[in-house]
Amino acid sequence: MSGRLVLGLMSGTSHDGVDAALVRVVNRGRPRLIKHTHVSYPPALRDMIVRAFEGGTADVCRLGFELGEVFARATLKCAKEAGVSPSDIEAVASHGQTVCHIPPKGNRKGSTLQIGEPSVIAQRTGIKVVSDFRTADMALGGQGAPLVPFADHLLFSKRATCCVQNIGGISNVTVVTEKLDDVRAFDTGPGNSLIDDAMKLLFGGKPFDRGGKVAKRGTPDARLLKKLLGHPYFSKKPPKSTGRETFGAEFLRGILKQNRKIRPEDLVATLTHLTARSIRDAYDRFVLPKHHIREIILSGGGAKNTFLLGLLKEQFAPIKVTLTDDYGIPSPAKEAMSFAILANETLGGRPSSLPRVTGASRAAVLGKITLP
Repeated sequence: MSGRLVLGLMSGTSHDGVDAALVRVVNRGRPRLIKHTHVSYPPALRDMIVRAFEGGTADVCRLGFELGEVFARATLKCAKEAGVSPSDIEAVASHGQTVCHIPPKGNRKGSTLQIGEPSVIAQRTGIKVVSDFRTADMALGGQGAPLVPFADHLLFSKRATCCVQNIGGISNVTVVTEKLDDVRAFDTGPGNSLIDDAMKLLFGGKPFDRGGKVAKRGTPDARLLKKLLGHPYFSKKPPKSTGRETFGAEFLRGILKQNRKIRPEDLVATLTHLTARSIRDAYDRFVLPKHHIREIILSGGGAKNTFLLGLLKEQFAPIKVTLTDDYGIPSPAKEAMSFAILANETLGGRPSSLPRVTGASRAAVLGKITLP
């Protein structure tokens, strides 16, 4: 089979580890996943990432190089497990770790920062690196997110009109249509971010609610849930994007300060229902009035939360809710695979951003290339 071998790396807003996806990419053809590898971050590295979220120039500086080393090891591990020599890989597509994302607002220009030093990856692996995908779109006035709709279209356009819903730290949806120009996408709001932060704070540092077991034990607080769903982000019209700056630790601390008597299990249940309800509300506002959706295909770490998955299936019935796993793409691998697809376009000098999705003035060739 012809085409490039490109290895995508994704470290999302959940910051639990890095996913590596080795992909055979054929220009404008359907990409094929060769191998997926997940490398979990040790607690000390997760703590460094949290400090970087909260600012601190030295922390961000050190973390950028440390993540470069981790990303390089993940690259080589994935290649070895796939039985592929690094010299056979055309490029590494590294999304990096987002430490700050500020969407444009009114006359204020947006900015974004993803770290994970590409020069370290290139020198350790001997492979050229495509990184820093979001900045070109933001330089043109765009949100810099979501960027994966181009890849979603290549992967799922044969599924008629469907939605690809990624649930990472933040949730985003792509409305996949037959024509690329008709594709729409936006961030729906929190995914795992608030749930994970609540688990760390209230349950002895546990990084996430495995399978939604804690949320299942709790009872959502109806008053609090209604208040949270009144956040202005949810009613804002696309193009729009968000991040931990809006739905992160500071937001959670505000919730706890105003709801001191709420049981920990009930808070996790409330936040899980918030993720499910905000996704459903986003569809009701911005998707279903314009599109007849037959299927919602879930990806990301949140797809493994069986309690959250059950809520979504219940709320969207009779629309079918499936996983990318059902189509041969492990849900944690899908975002890494998507950036491998974007890097292939970059290497060919082709734009892959969608201005109607991000709000940019025109399409951009995404990413910067670092040679070994």
